[in-house]
Amino acid sequence: MNLSVADKLAIAPLLDELGVGFIEGGWPGAIPKDTEFFKRAGKELDLKHAQLAAFGATRKAGSRVHDDVQVRALLDSEAPVVTLVAKHDIRHVERALRTTGEENLAMIAESVAFLVGEGRRVIVDAEHFFDGYRYDPDYAVRAVVAGFEAGAECVCLCDTNGGMLPEWVHQIVTAVGDRVDGRLGMHAHNDTGCAVANTLAAVSAGAVHVQGTVNGYGERTGNADLLTVVANLELKEGRRLLADSGLREVTRIAHAISEVTNIAPFARQPYVGASAFAHKAGLHASAIKVDPDLYQHTDPRAVGNDMRMLVSDMAGRASIELKGRELGFDLAGRGELLTRVTNRVKDAEAQGYTYDAADASFELLLREELDGERLAFFRAESWRVIVETAAGDPTDARAEGTVKLHVGGRRVLSTGEGNGPVNALDHALREALLPTYPEVERFELIDFKVRLLDTQHGTDAVTRVLVETMDTGAETTWSTVGVGPNVVEASWEALVDAIVYGLLHAGVENRS
Repeated sequence: MNLSVADKLAIAPLLDELGVGFIEGGWPGAIPKDTEFFKRAGKELDLKHAQLAAFGATRKAGSRVHDDVQVRALLDSEAPVVTLVAKHDIRHVERALRTTGEENLAMIAESVAFLVGEGRRVIVDAEHFFDGYRYDPDYAVRAVVAGFEAGAECVCLCDTNGGMLPEWVHQIVTAVGDRVDGRLGMHAHNDTGCAVANTLAAVSAGAVHVQGTVNGYGERTGNADLLTVVANLELKEGRRLLADSGLREVTRIAHAISEVTNIAPFARQPYVGASAFAHKAGLHASAIKVDPDLYQHTDPRAVGNDMRMLVSDMAGRASIELKGRELGFDLAGRGELLTRVTNRVKDAEAQGYTYDAADASFELLLREELDGERLAFFRAESWRVIVETAAGDPTDARAEGTVKLHVGGRRVLSTGEGNGPVNALDHALREALLPTYPEVERFELIDFKVRLLDTQHGTDAVTRVLVETMDTGAETTWSTVGVGPNVVEASWEALVDAIVYGLLHAGVENRS
């Protein structure tokens, strides 16, 4: 996975909406994109629940913490929290860092104390802790104590190699808790398929801080899926973790983040997957008609999901009503409208559309049902695109797009060139609209994602496109979706919706 700065700025508000306490934004000073993220995040993000955390390492061996460039970069990020990774396995200290155990303890203590002295909250990531503890428990615990004594508010025990099993984790966290005085956390990788179970075992043993990722993203086989962990702790153990109605939003947020990352949602993902509460006909169906809980371990609505066989019209309508309220529409008591919108959304999703990460397209759909007609600042008569490759030079490809529109009381024909068919169409569409709607000049396409649906059909698969657009004047962004038999047709639909939504929210008079 390779997230852009724009991707991270889109994901962070979703994590905040979920209700997490910390959002680790990257490694400023070591990765230029992460440095830029923190620079922009302070200006562009308005977090209500979470605090941003900058990830970094302790000072280098043999250096002074005040002079360490990367430690300084953590301060320059202006993140209120620093997650400081430190070696807790003596073998890594001696072989990877090529220094002594005592110098490593000094690196931990001095780095933590320096950052705390500069007003930062510090969480120590005890890298390779569990492997280190099993090899040399005394040294691993001394490293934990060094962090606490220097002012760390939490030391997170990391199963960096992902090789632990729940029983081992419980035993080790319990033993460490008996030897240290401080808040312990858990950071689990999924190499044994036990990341979630290991995290729950650590919490059971006294850990009070959990690190994970939405949808379990991460290196190799991934990290602990934070959504599964939280749902288990809240629904199964009755722990209050997320503020407001965060738990009821986990399915929507999981899918929205999936669209940003351009990684298909995993249908069998616990709690939030499309198949998590799916039931076949037969014995299940008969039982579910009597009582849905007979074949469900929890109410799917608790996590914002639903049964796939007996879809609840009320639950669907309630979701549409809440979404409408979020967008500024009072739909209470309008049962017929809610039913129409709900059915239309379900039909569209069956064709491949998704509105989890395309609020702008959903709003246009909702407005169409409210007004009885599709909002149109212009009418497209036709469009076409030609891709030409120079003979003998396959790298020299050019695209030309032509659109015919009715706008501003006249018929307009415009041609645009680009480095690909979608780029060319985008240029042609904008050129056609600019004389009537100069506001379009402010609209900038900032992200473009393509996903093939029903990939078993090969090149005949349905294509879904998500387009993210920014109004550079208002510094607002919105996402639209298009679906078609090919990427160009899907892109055209998403591009048109993006322009229409942008003009609408810019308060532009309809000059069609």
